[in-house]
Amino acid sequence: MKNVLFDTHAHIDLAPNLNEIIMEIEKKQIFTIAVTNLPPLYSRFKERVFSNYIKPALGFHPELIEQYQKYIPEMWDLIEEAKYIGEVGLDYKVGINSKSIQRSFFELLVENCHEIGGKILTIHSRGSVDDVLSIIGKQFNSKFIMHWYSGNIKNINLAINQGAYFSINVAMTKSQKGINIINNIPNERLLLESDYPFVLNNNKTSYKPTDMPDNVARIAKVKNMKYEELLSILNNNFREVLY
Repeated sequence: MKNVLFDTHAHIDLAPNLNEIIMEIEKKQIFTIAVTNLPPLYSRFKERVFSNYIKPALGFHPELIEQYQKYIPEMWDLIEEAKYIGEVGLDYKVGINSKSIQRSFFELLVENCHEIGGKILTIHSRGSVDDVLSIIGKQFNSKFIMHWYSGNIKNINLAINQGAYFSINVAMTKSQKGINIINNIPNERLLLESDYPFVLNNNKTSYKPTDMPDNVARIAKVKNMKYEELLSILNNNFREVLY
């Protein structure tokens, strides 16, 4: 089977020119999970975008939960229809003052996804990995990806035992902490992400889903692997998550 390029976490609904980035993704055939930050943004994006390569994800960013509690019922109304869920999770750094409501929401989200089954979650876990993994548990009836993981090495192993995958972006390949994290993740649990538009390249423009070849090359260098060897493993991982 032909190897493909993919992006498991991109906020393309935030693009200043949405049509342009969609055309680029389709031209280069980058399978992209388009995460959103609020349920109404997911609904709006889903109505606007029809593409074989772009899959909308129903999200509720943890930093926004306290301010936008009015949208929580909409999340539960939409959750059954959405295969892809994200960006969701916990943030105990920026969102420390909303820790309680974040946790209550995430507990209910995980419970709903477990009961429905077959979901793919892309999870934010800044300063909160212990609680994220505790809430997900070991019997979770869906798949989950740790987006831009920044926790400790011990929790990488715990997350792997619970079935986690880890999506890697270019910023992680540029810091010593990120490199250490990448080197401690087994190859069979690696995935790709751009986190568009929040990761910048050297000329201060955002990394896009279409920049995944550069991301693969950088991860391959960290892992001391050949590009095609790593890309083949990444494709196997991606298919495991999707199917």
